[in-house]
Amino acid sequence: MKKVGILGGTFNPPHLGHLIMANEALHSTGLDEVRFMPNYIAPHKEVSGATAAHRLEMTRLAVMGHDKFQVEDFEIRQGGVSYTFDTVKKLIEREPDTEFYFIIGGDSIEGLPTWYRIDDLAKIIRFIGIRRPGYLHDTIYPVLLIDSPELHLSSTMLRDRVAEGGTISFLVPEKVEAFIRKERLYGSKYDD
Repeated sequence: MKKVGILGGTFNPPHLGHLIMANEALHSTGLDEVRFMPNYIAPHKEVSGATAAHRLEMTRLAVMGHDKFQVEDFEIRQGGVSYTFDTVKKLIEREPDTEFYFIIGGDSIEGLPTWYRIDDLAKIIRFIGIRRPGYLHDTIYPVLLIDSPELHLSSTMLRDRVAEGGTISFLVPEKVEAFIRKERLYGSKYDD
């Protein structure tokens, strides 16, 4: 069976922390590929500053050139609130010969009990958790914990920097930064 990791999120914008997490999961667990899956509407956070189409394109730009990274546009095409259980169930129906793994940060592990239909989800998918300092990583759900270089980076911080006219160079892939400038996302104050 093909082993595919799914890294979901808003990717608003995608940054090097996302790429590092995916790369560590890929190589630590023997995945065949990692798919970055932007959600349309996240159940736990508000998305602002970029449309779903913008976030999808930035994600495509971020993974460009890495042959084991792909973009999964399933949730964007579905529209509405994106629940992991519903998505994974449909992905399994679409690709019955694939074993799916869901990649989550250490900060999300303790919140698993709040996920929609988590007990059912845990029966159909395996979780790969990225250890993070300051979190216990305690859960009743099976999570394969892996280590990853720690990078204190968040999409919120990047959006704030762009709005203030600050630099995001070396924090997002160059093509993502160029797209943000071109589209004037996040209240961009870049002068061209």
